[in-house]
This record gives sequence, structure tokens and C-alpha cells, in this order.
Amino acid sequence: MMRIRISPLIAAAVASCLLAAPGMALAEKITIAIGGSAQSLQGQTTKRFADALQERLGDDYQIEYYDSGQIGDEKQLVQKLRLKTVDMAGISTVMSSVVPAFALFDLPYLINSREQMQRINDELVMTDLAERARARGLVPISTWENGFRQITNNRRAVNTPADLKGLKIRVPPSEWRSMMFTQWGANPTPMAFSEVFVGLQTGVIDGQENPLTNIYGARLHEVQNYLSMSNHVYSPFWLMTGLDWWDRQSREVREAIHEEAQAAQQWAFKRGQEIDDELLERFEAEGININEVDRDAFIEASQPVYERFAERVDGGETLIERARGAEGQN
Repeated sequence: MMRIRISPLIAAAVASCLLAAPGMALAEKITIAIGGSAQSLQGQTTKRFADALQERLGDDYQIEYYDSGQIGDEKQLVQKLRLKTVDMAGISTVMSSVVPAFALFDLPYLINSREQMQRINDELVMTDLAERARARGLVPISTWENGFRQITNNRRAVNTPADLKGLKIRVPPSEWRSMMFTQWGANPTPMAFSEVFVGLQTGVIDGQENPLTNIYGARLHEVQNYLSMSNHVYSPFWLMTGLDWWDRQSREVREAIHEEAQAAQQWAFKRGQEIDDELLERFEAEGININEVDRDAFIEASQPVYERFAERVDGGETLIERARGAEGQN
């Protein structure tokens, strides 16, 4: 049998690598995922947060960020949080199907400014709603921006609810959003966001409703002719985590996540207004027909949605009153 002599230097180097390998494996992975596109405001905000958190935590942690529904849409991400296969995720409208009180943010024309949303976040989301979410195994870490939602379609300009009659409008998987558009006369079609472009392109749906940044990020404007500025719902976007995962983290890690998430929140609220202005100019330059809706007509047609929320959600009427009260604060 041939014997191979290994020099002491090589042996030492191999031993060093073997000893180092376990150390390299100690970097703890934190997975963050969203369903929206990288170009959307939610994508930009989450990437900014992920990068800042990686820098803050250093080499002991490996932050993995996935956008565009690469590892699931929002409904799937909620389940993955509970199963602990995803550590943090950006969740928007789907939260109302998990914790009914979050349907507050599906009510039309309830939130009219980012300043009001900030106060609602401090006074309602991180207190009452956070407690309800924890009871369902989820922890809202911070409220970011999805944006004010607008209506697009290929058939006609939408000025009043009557103009929506017969239009197949894609909505998120939310009974409240479906109820709203049914009340307005449309045919709401729940559909995952990742399927919307093809649905519009093939005529399966006539239109959809989303913040401008989502419309542009997913290139929906390329297959739509009309953009009706309705501002009918302001959609927050919550950085969520599972209760078990959150409670297992050290005080230092939770503090880092919370502080970087708050910094991302302030950036998102400021950037949201800027990007809306920029995109309106871009859509106009690209030949999209843009109009303002009759806001009063839509508000009047929306009253049954408020009545249903007050009846069906525990403490619903009080939640509405508190959210409206936040608008008038100085």
C-alpha cells in the first residue's frame, strides 16, 4: 500500500479549516420575504431594512431577502411565519383575513393622510391590533407603506361608482375589498398579485386597484388604458413575524430589528409622497388617460361597508371612531 506523507504545514492548514468551518456555520440566518415587486415601494422599503439590519447585526447573522412572491404570496407567507419557515414578512391586505380588526384598513376613505396613518399606527396598531395579532401567533413590528390605492382598467374612465358597473376588477383576497367593489357595482375578482399582469393582458380581468408604486413596479400600466385617481383606500404594509420566533430572539436582536424598522417606516412615508408625484408625471407622459373621481359619490356609496364592519368586527364602531379622530389631531 502506498503511503502519502503530508507536510506539517499542510496538516496544520487543513486542521485550521476544519476548526473554522463550525464557526462559519454559526452565522444565524434571518429570512425576510414579501409578495410585491422589487421596484414597488414595499420592495424598496424592505430591501432598505434588510440591508440596514445586516449591517447592524454583522457577520454573526445572514439576512436573506426575497421579493416578488419568490417563496409565496402574502397568504402563504402568513402560514410560513406560523410554521417558522420564514422569519419576517411584509403583509398588507391579507391581514384582515387573519385578524378581522385589520379590515379597518379596507374601509374606503377612512385614512386621508400619512400623518393620520402615523397616529393610527401609534394609537391603534401597536396597541389594540398588535394584541389581537399576538393572539393569532403574529407580531407586527412596524407599519410601512403600500400606498393610496387607485383604479385602472381598459374600458373607460371611472368617475363615479356607476362607471364600474360590469367591470371585472381584480382585488386582493379580502372579503372586505370584494364587498366594497360589489357595493360600487363592479364584479370583483380575487387574485394573487403575481397573476394580475397576465390577467389584464389576456382580458380575464378588465382592471385592478393598487397604489401607483405597485402598478408601476409590476408594469400593469403597460396593459391598461385608464387610471382613475380614487385614493379609495390607504393600504399599510406591516412587517410581521411569528410570535414564537420573536420571543426567542435576544433583547439586542429585537432592539436592532425594531429600530431599523422604525427608520424604514419614516423613509417609506416620506418616499411614498415623492414617488406618487413622480409616477403620475411618468404615466401621463406614457399616454395613460388619467382622471380624478367624484370622491363624494364614492363615499356615499361606501356607507354599507362601514355598517357591516361595525356589526361584524368586535369593537368595530369604536375602532372607526378612533381612526377618524386621529385625522383631526394636531
